[in-house]
Amino acid sequence: MLPYGRQSIDAADVEAVVAALGSDWLTTGPRVARFEADIEAVAGAPAVTVTNGTTALHAAYAAAGVGRGDEVITTPMTFVATASGAAMLGAEVIFADIEEDTANLDPAAVDAVVTTRTKVITAVDYAGVPADYDRLRKITDSAGAILVGDAAHSIGSTYRGRPVGTLADLTTFSFFPTKNLTTGEGGAVVSTRPELIERLRDFRTVGSVRDPERLRRTDEGGWYYEVQEFGLNYRLPDVLCALGSAQLRRLGDFKARRARLTARYDELLADVPGLRLPARRPDVDPIRHLYPVRVLDGRRREVYDRLRAAGIGVQVNYIPVYWHPVFEDLGYRRGMCPVAEAFYAEELSLPLFYDLSDSDQDRVVDTLRGILGS
Repeated sequence: MLPYGRQSIDAADVEAVVAALGSDWLTTGPRVARFEADIEAVAGAPAVTVTNGTTALHAAYAAAGVGRGDEVITTPMTFVATASGAAMLGAEVIFADIEEDTANLDPAAVDAVVTTRTKVITAVDYAGVPADYDRLRKITDSAGAILVGDAAHSIGSTYRGRPVGTLADLTTFSFFPTKNLTTGEGGAVVSTRPELIERLRDFRTVGSVRDPERLRRTDEGGWYYEVQEFGLNYRLPDVLCALGSAQLRRLGDFKARRARLTARYDELLADVPGLRLPARRPDVDPIRHLYPVRVLDGRRREVYDRLRAAGIGVQVNYIPVYWHPVFEDLGYRRGMCPVAEAFYAEELSLPLFYDLSDSDQDRVVDTLRGILGS
């Protein structure tokens, strides 16, 4: 089965991991700080590594102070963790609809649902295309809220010349194998605000504080630490950080290859009837995580089934979050975000990853043409 996404591991990646395994530090060692510095060089803001993209979102919401009585506005066109991380802290999740062309959070829809209880607005860079952060920033500033960017798809992308990582107050990354680079499992949160970075570091280390200037009691020995707020063990070990640093050195190549494959899809599928290709935005330079087409005329299920039967592992990204029973049981109902639901009914992600060969891509295109032409 040709997958829709897959990691790319080379000899340098293996060498980095083997070196970490032979060192004195398997976790909480120097490779963690090194990987965080490498992320900062790409993202443009200090980084805190965590165990995966889901815990990155949970840590970001905790650092933002999300709790009971707060509202968090986000998109339904995302993986459930974008919403569940806030809900688990006691917040009410408010879903705002998406832009029809990009599937990103629609600032106008956000503006319509902001209240005095709005604590956080969370955008998602769908398929690697950054959201409209300048418009969202105006809304969050006016509301006194915190802007979060779920950039699980978009490390390496830029928005109006600025790197993802500098656009929101808190930006989360995922390093799952299907993402633009991988640590196996892993994630990170970046922020340009030092007080949020401090809260992130505390939270991902079970809330423990060792800085003498922050301790409430200063008359104990060198072993002493304090837990001043609850946190969790979300530490990413040195072994995986070593892989992450090695992968980041290839990010430019990853981006260039994904751009070439995207351009080939655009050219080869341009005249296929019943198919709508992804939109382009002149103000962004994305690293394409997904190639999401829209299958028209109610044929998405048929096309999905026939491609999978032909050994082509297409995917659907995503089921609207509030359709999941965990949200239905909280009172959320279908029809809340009609643009997102219409997008979901047609969306299909074609295979896109660094090692996808031209011949495999041609097979995807030829098979898709044959199905839609029949």
